[in-house]
Amino acid sequence: MTTTLQGKRVAFLATDGVEEVEYTKPREAVEQAGGQPELISIKPGQIQAFKHLDKSATYPVDRTVADANPDEYDALVLPGGVANPDALRTDPDVVRFVKSFFDAHKPVAAICHAPWTLIEAGVLDGRTVTSWPSLRTDLRNAGANWVDEQVHVDNGLVTSRKPDDLPAFCDKMVEEIAEGKH
Repeated sequence: MTTTLQGKRVAFLATDGVEEVEYTKPREAVEQAGGQPELISIKPGQIQAFKHLDKSATYPVDRTVADANPDEYDALVLPGGVANPDALRTDPDVVRFVKSFFDAHKPVAAICHAPWTLIEAGVLDGRTVTSWPSLRTDLRNAGANWVDEQVHVDNGLVTSRKPDDLPAFCDKMVEEIAEGKH
């Protein structure tokens, strides 16, 4: 049986500096499973994606995080890139938005450097996660147990290390969103 996300709205939270493939591949996975992805950002208009350190395409923002109601979404996806989560974690509306998904026990998926935003939201204490290796100490300092795995699921929180992990990340992300609350 194919996993379906029919009727599920999924917030993708990103800004300038997002790693393009970490946004586009999970978004495609949500769309292919019948879900409705929406790009939420800290500014209206468009965001500038990157392929590692080089500018790539731009993507239209559906709504700003200040105007987004987390109750309207079934899940949250946090793509990586270095600059993207570093900018997001300094915005109080982002922190509130992210934390609300954990408070409501909704699925959250974060890849690469995206767990920086989860640290700022204070939602990792006691959880097991993976990420880009340079975040290991930050995550441990936030109370998380860091593991070096392609994908790790901890009670509805899906994490992966890097773009090479995207196939496993997307599969687990869709599975967790389909299952709903955790």
